[in-house]
Amino acid sequence: MKDCIFCKIVRGEIPCSKVLETERILAFNDIHPVAPVHALIVPKEHIPTFMDLPEDKMDILVEMHRAAQRIAREKGIAEKGFRVTVNVNPDGGQLIFHLHMHVFGGRKLTDAMG
Repeated sequence: MKDCIFCKIVRGEIPCSKVLETERILAFNDIHPVAPVHALIVPKEHIPTFMDLPEDKMDILVEMHRAAQRIAREKGIAEKGFRVTVNVNPDGGQLIFHLHMHVFGGRKLTDAMG
């Protein structure tokens, strides 16, 4: 999608602080972190929401899951704990309509944390 901010980041039109990149996904630090570690994992293909992921592409979630594990290990938060979140649609807190996963950690997380 031409105007999607995450698509622009994937295409290199907007700079980011890359954490991990594969052929199918890109992970980068959030520019407005809510925890000491706050990375975003996005598929390079534009998929608007979790609900829009077709059955034949469910393996992208496995790749995103592996990326979250790797990021947690590399950032030193795997042992103490961290949170992985996918917000879906407006009432679920999704602000950017390109499937993405948040990895939060580096401090004790509360239930109120988004």
